[in-house]
Amino acid sequence: MKIKDMFGEDNNVFSFEVFPPKKDSSIETIFDTLEQLTDLKPDFISVTYGAGGNTADTKTCDIASIIKNKHHIESAAHLTCVNSSRESVQTILGQFRDNNIENILALRGDINPDVEPKKEFRYASDLILFIKEHGDFGISGACYPECHAEAADIVEDILNLKKKTDAGAGHLISQLFFDNEVFYSFLEKIKLAGINVPVEAGIMPVCNAAQIKRMVTMCGASIPAKLSRMMQQYGEHADSMREAGIEYATNQIIELLNHGVRGIHLYTMNNAYVARTIWKNISPYLKR
Repeated sequence: MKIKDMFGEDNNVFSFEVFPPKKDSSIETIFDTLEQLTDLKPDFISVTYGAGGNTADTKTCDIASIIKNKHHIESAAHLTCVNSSRESVQTILGQFRDNNIENILALRGDINPDVEPKKEFRYASDLILFIKEHGDFGISGACYPECHAEAADIVEDILNLKKKTDAGAGHLISQLFFDNEVFYSFLEKIKLAGINVPVEAGIMPVCNAAQIKRMVTMCGASIPAKLSRMMQQYGEHADSMREAGIEYATNQIIELLNHGVRGIHLYTMNNAYVARTIWKNISPYLKR
């Protein structure tokens, strides 16, 4: 089932993101996490992609296949293009097709300053158009409530986002954010731009203060004063930070749902305990 078709008139879509084990780790190390997440029956689970165009690294496809074909939960395989050729992307699309994977999150990917990017796909919109032309996939795209770090301003960023949806992205997942007002304002802006596809709010539980600080430095997300105080208070105490982070994410999601946000995408960081606890907390507020 294509993700865009999961959104009805009066329901919420709830999903998880997981990432493959490191290159030197067995794929089996993620099996227990998958068991615990699929047991919750999310609408779908996305699987990140870090192979940089290396078609020999099939962990993303393998994990997405396990989610779909073993656990019978829809999966969405991430696919980046900055270091990919058209030939390599066609090979990967074939792998997805052979494994019954219907949904792809199409991304440009991060540019590595030490690696010369290929020129065949300059932007995610180029990849989206290519996928659209080479298979019947459900295509999702990324969006940035606080503006992509490389965009001149939010206007330019939303115009680029419109290119993604015009090219064929029928569903969007947002970058992490910690201030819901930022997300509400973003939704208003993209509606004015004529972007009418379903948008899921990407939520990252703050369970490791140092890790979150690194992430926001890279992606440009802001940290509200309340969250900053929480990180200062609990940042040196792992258990307390984890529980405070779960509570913050829970409250953030409940407010989003009560405000009418249609979908929630939880960045699990492969932590099944955190994901399951948040799921339990917010389940009474989900319309399914």
